[in-house]
Amino acid sequence: MALFGKRRKKAKRTTQATDENGLPGFSPNPMTNLILTDIALRGVSRVARRVTEQKMLSKRYSKENAKKVMAGRSVGETLLAAAVARAATRSVPGAVVIGGGLLAKALYDRRKGHSSKIEGRKALHKRIAEAED
Repeated sequence: MALFGKRRKKAKRTTQATDENGLPGFSPNPMTNLILTDIALRGVSRVARRVTEQKMLSKRYSKENAKKVMAGRSVGETLLAAAVARAATRSVPGAVVIGGGLLAKALYDRRKGHSSKIEGRKALHKRIAEAED
């Protein structure tokens, strides 16, 4: 009876995308997984940063003006912000220096009071006007 029974098809073996520790990934190559993860994390952080900035600006300005402020950023401002953020996150002394500088600037602006607020608003309105051109 066993000779004439139905034969079962063998399942095709698929290569599992796991590393040497058995952790799943996109590819069996751990370097590829690292690159893909890095790209995904950078993309998510960029989107989160832009959304946060737009929400913060849209509390005082319209959505269109908030987008114009963000679009009006120069390449120098973008590079400077990236360099400062990198210096602050790479080391404890960098974080202390950058954090101290930001605290000093905030205290200076608070001391100047209303004139600092007007100065900042003028800069934002100038950026909005330049984005319209």
